Amino acid sequence: MQRQITYLLICILSVGVLNAQKPKTPASAQIYESIQKLNFLGSVLYVAAHPDDENTRLIAYMANHVKARTAYLSLTRGDGGQNLIGPEIRELLGVIRTQELLAARRVDGGEQLFSRANDFGYSKHPEETLSIWDETQVLSDVVLAIRKFKPDVIINRFDHRTPGTTHGHHTTSAMLSYEAFDLSADKNAFPDMIKDTGVWQPKRLFFNTSWWFYGSREKFAKADKSNMLHFDIGVYYPLKGLSNNEVASLASSQHLCQGFGRLAQRGSQDEYVELIKGEALQGNDIFAGVDTSWNRIKGGKAIGEILNSIENNFNFIDPSAHVPQLIKAYKLLQNVEDKHWKALKSKELKAIIEMCAGLYLEASSSIPSISPNNDLKINIEALKRSNANVTLRSVTINPLGQSQTSDISLENNKKHTFSFNTIIPSTIKTTSPYWLNEKGSLGMYKVEDKAIIGNPETKRALQANFIIDFDGYAITFEKDVVHRYSKPDKGELYRPLEIIPEASAKISEKVIIFDTDKQHDITVVVKAGKDNLEGHVEVCHPEGWSVYPKHQKVAIKHKGEEQSLVFTIIPPKHQSEGLIGPIVHIGDNKYTRELVEITYEHIPYQTVLLPSESKVVRLDIKKRGENIAYIQGAGDVVPESLEQIGYSVRVIKTEDITAELLSNFDAVVVGIRAYNTLEELDFKQQTLFDFVADGGNMIVQYNTSHRLKTKQLAPYNLELSRDRVTDENAEVRFLKPEHPVLNYPNKITQKDFEGWTQERGLYFPRKWGKEFSPILSMNDKNESAKKGSLLVAKHGKGYYIYTGLSFFREFPAGVSGAYRLFANMLSLGKDDLNLEANIKD
Repeated sequence: MQRQITYLLICILSVGVLNAQKPKTPASAQIYESIQKLNFLGSVLYVAAHPDDENTRLIAYMANHVKARTAYLSLTRGDGGQNLIGPEIRELLGVIRTQELLAARRVDGGEQLFSRANDFGYSKHPEETLSIWDETQVLSDVVLAIRKFKPDVIINRFDHRTPGTTHGHHTTSAMLSYEAFDLSADKNAFPDMIKDTGVWQPKRLFFNTSWWFYGSREKFAKADKSNMLHFDIGVYYPLKGLSNNEVASLASSQHLCQGFGRLAQRGSQDEYVELIKGEALQGNDIFAGVDTSWNRIKGGKAIGEILNSIENNFNFIDPSAHVPQLIKAYKLLQNVEDKHWKALKSKELKAIIEMCAGLYLEASSSIPSISPNNDLKINIEALKRSNANVTLRSVTINPLGQSQTSDISLENNKKHTFSFNTIIPSTIKTTSPYWLNEKGSLGMYKVEDKAIIGNPETKRALQANFIIDFDGYAITFEKDVVHRYSKPDKGELYRPLEIIPEASAKISEKVIIFDTDKQHDITVVVKAGKDNLEGHVEVCHPEGWSVYPKHQKVAIKHKGEEQSLVFTIIPPKHQSEGLIGPIVHIGDNKYTRELVEITYEHIPYQTVLLPSESKVVRLDIKKRGENIAYIQGAGDVVPESLEQIGYSVRVIKTEDITAELLSNFDAVVVGIRAYNTLEELDFKQQTLFDFVADGGNMIVQYNTSHRLKTKQLAPYNLELSRDRVTDENAEVRFLKPEHPVLNYPNKITQKDFEGWTQERGLYFPRKWGKEFSPILSMNDKNESAKKGSLLVAKHGKGYYIYTGLSFFREFPAGVSGAYRLFANMLSLGKDDLNLEANIKD
């Protein structure tokens, strides 16, 4: 039964994410919990570096048990991580992880904040991190978050005192938070923001410690805890039918692209925080010395008396009975001088009034997307499901300013509908994540509008303002205009209304490799954002390259349709590289961006506008072998990349692996983290090793040592570690310069390791059998040499190769040396001169 209940809850939460834009219709228990939170005037800010760093157990506890306003400040959006659910990396992965964080907060009750820091990949030390991030800008963003959110308590996920012991981003987040704790109250620190935010001094700063930071449970049990607080974060919530840890598990399980789905936990469990800075502890109360009642603000006593009475005598059968008193409290709140609490509590109180009155207010568009200067129909639905005295005065569509006055007295459960027919003006901005609108740097996103720095996502383009009169007192409720639709297999669904350009274009291939000077046809796909699109397309290109024809006509009758245009690219005679991109001319307007659509069921639909460009590389490359089998792991574009250089690649399923199937291939390539994600692969290992023994090559790309699905990764001893080289420019030394993998059919030189992106590689083996030959040596600054990035072992007639080099990042970036080296790996033993005889131990 418990399993069935948990499954049902997960399904409900999943539907909630799919319908994140749907107007809320909460049950009485949820309304009551909202009133409890309304009557608590205290805030907690949790600080760390990435999505999935946050402790959802503690966030859920503070938000749901303590009832504090709780937010998670993630310095980055996780752009540098891996993606277990799809091919998106870098900026697009950051968009996914942003939405996964928001989905997690919808579950655990927290809010979400960010800085402008870009997750450039793994960093071993804060010195490295801050050499890539703009330290002043990120510090200012942390100060900004504190001044705007005004937390009484800050909790750091990581320890600022232990640089070099964990991810550099982790420690840096704690170091910046530690520094910002005092700076946020300093009028001389970042004075340009004070006019809008004021200054703020939090009461206490904590480190969310645990036995893990002490090395073992035994050591932690013996540790001095006199400067720590502890909480039973396993508390049970009868109104939810869930324990805090169950809520937390559901929240962290929203991080699907990082593989964070996990089992729920139940029962008591202690969580610890260590006081780092601020006022001394008083008992076990994290808010000791802070008045978290309505008495905290001038004029709040009378408000508190009303709202506490409602909480103590809440009518679960008919919450609308409280509307008159809620309106009275709301009126008093508008006279409060404290702008911070006035704004926060007015927002909360409006939502509670709406819920108690049983209001359902919706503005939905007839279509999911629209481009400027086109007609749009917006359907309005207003419904009151209670006996409250409510009148709909008017509805205004902002920022269009179009309004309809109705003065409709809403009767119990009587729906009222009408519509707006409007035109989207050219001044309306297209929908895209705001932090991607300008080109940033390796370590920072560029955000020109200071007012939106730290916001989790872009404000929607259109809102409907409903003016509702409650027995003579009017309150405005703002609702985003959304698109409501249905699917036969899912029923009613909601998604955001997207403002898209009238034209967008993309080149199907993001990296185009030319291994000779022969011309190559590319396809430019133009998508219409409106009906009857007409214009022409040209392709810009680097000097020395040619494109034919110069331009082509585009004519698309219906919005949403695409037209494919074929252009011929003629490369130069010699090695060269650069960028090409389509330019769509529609009248006097030019469009150079690609419209990327991200559709996963666990997050809302997303559109992202990115520069439409592809890298072209005239590459001097040779290869041997032809047919490659690819076993997909966590998701990458390696198969498509190998096809770019002339290989015939077939992606095969684990269950289909047989000796007969493998006999059709020259090599088998195993995708990143395949041994972490494919349990069935363990049962196919001997078949794969036999394939190698019979003369095939097997290339295994990086896996993590954690959650490895097999005990025998290779035909010989091979033990993974966490060794990695994060400096993409780190020196690469050739341990066996005569080895065929460095010489045939392409001569590999130091130049082949120039232009690598994000890192050299990760999760290198640290121990291996004598059968393996280490080929390369490399290391980050002030570290010992790492020799496990590329290991080659002869096995029977073929070769087993394990590599932690980040080919999955280099191929999409068009790094020519990565292609040449991988071709050599595939070509081992395929030569006519038996070069393997030249292998030297």
